[in-house]
Amino acid sequence: MSKTKDNKMEKIVSLCKRRGFIFPSSEIYGGFASCYDYGPLGVELKNNVKKAWWKTMVQENSDVVGLDSSILMHPKIWEASGHIEGFTDPLVDCKSCKRRFRADHLLEGRGIKPDLEVQREAPLDLTTIKCPECGGELTAPRTFNLLMKTYIGPVEDESALAYLRGETCQGIYVNFPNVLESQRLKLPFGIAQIGKAFRNEITPGNFTFRTREFEQMEMQWFCKPETAAKYFEDWRARRMNWYLKLGVDKDALRWREHAAGERAFYAKAAWDIEMKFPFGDGEWKEVAGVHNRGDWDLSRHSKFSGADLSVRDEVTKEKFIPYIVETSDGADRATLAFLVNAYEEVETRSGDDEAKHETEVVLRLHKDLAPIKAAVLPLSKKEPLSAQARAVFDRLKTRWQCQYDETGSIGKRYRRQDEIGTPYCITVDFETGTDQAVTVRDRDTMQQDRIKVAELSAYLTEKLAA
Repeated sequence: MSKTKDNKMEKIVSLCKRRGFIFPSSEIYGGFASCYDYGPLGVELKNNVKKAWWKTMVQENSDVVGLDSSILMHPKIWEASGHIEGFTDPLVDCKSCKRRFRADHLLEGRGIKPDLEVQREAPLDLTTIKCPECGGELTAPRTFNLLMKTYIGPVEDESALAYLRGETCQGIYVNFPNVLESQRLKLPFGIAQIGKAFRNEITPGNFTFRTREFEQMEMQWFCKPETAAKYFEDWRARRMNWYLKLGVDKDALRWREHAAGERAFYAKAAWDIEMKFPFGDGEWKEVAGVHNRGDWDLSRHSKFSGADLSVRDEVTKEKFIPYIVETSDGADRATLAFLVNAYEEVETRSGDDEAKHETEVVLRLHKDLAPIKAAVLPLSKKEPLSAQARAVFDRLKTRWQCQYDETGSIGKRYRRQDEIGTPYCITVDFETGTDQAVTVRDRDTMQQDRIKVAELSAYLTEKLAA
């Protein structure tokens, strides 16, 4: 196990807690396993990730519309989707320490990729694998359904059984005819949604990478069957480009195609965007996926609901069930990916001694994602600087998420802003009252520009759009 990479992840987790990005949930009660709360900076960052996704998927595409479907839906939806029958993971227990593990993850740790089709017919063979915690003997695998159950109404019996949705896309499929008719759309078109999903994971972990409650950003593209392969490649390119445009290092990303036995039986094609995370020795993990789901989803819901979900070809007049190309991103995983990619440690000189250096953290977040766009820093707490700085802050806060900080030396305040990824620091100094100007420092170039207060909004508008 690589100590360096593990140490980096530990540092990122520590930074998230210390600076208010992500907290362990229910911490004063001892925490609640694999649940996390987004703090003041974390909620801004995650909101910016979702806003950037929505902008590129919906706002910039006239043929994609939005949706916000209910988390609680008719239980028959999950029967039609196959979740009640097949949304399972193989579970094993250690007979000695009683720890539980996903059997397929244990096999993957040995370099074995389980074939899902074979797995449905026969249990996974784990006779040669021992418990990774204590070396004890493992039980035979048994299936474990990932849907979280709840009850609707006052009586908790089978008639009141419902489920927290295991994925957001089913709400899109069952609303396909509503959107089609209300928006007067024609194929091809997409429906996008951002929302919570819930999976009763056996072994969540790696900070916010795998949790039982998470947020998905998904788009379902409905098209004619003969065009699905073309659109699949188009959306693959567009989804990779989104991560690159938002600053992720291209060498940290790769495509991985699902093997025939790995992908769902109805899938025509399935590829994942993977990123190299500082888990263990540096592991490639899925952050997004693009899937050609064929006509399986609408066909199933048409069958189970009795509703006609077909469309009519305007030229041939023949009816058909549209194919679906799905793009799926995790809001939490994307947020973590951007944090990991942005984290950098730099060596700086300590005081006037050339030989002494300190390690400082800089979060080089893309400007669109940075939780705080600009920080206003008066060189002194005293008047008139404090009032002048407050006036600058008040001028900017209606346009951007800004922060006012007058505590500590100016050097320490710069470092605090670097740690949270603020692109621009604005210093109000003793000359401001005379020349009506402030000094703006760039996080990445360290360049400092003297800008008139009256021109500051225009300056930041240009810089933040660059």
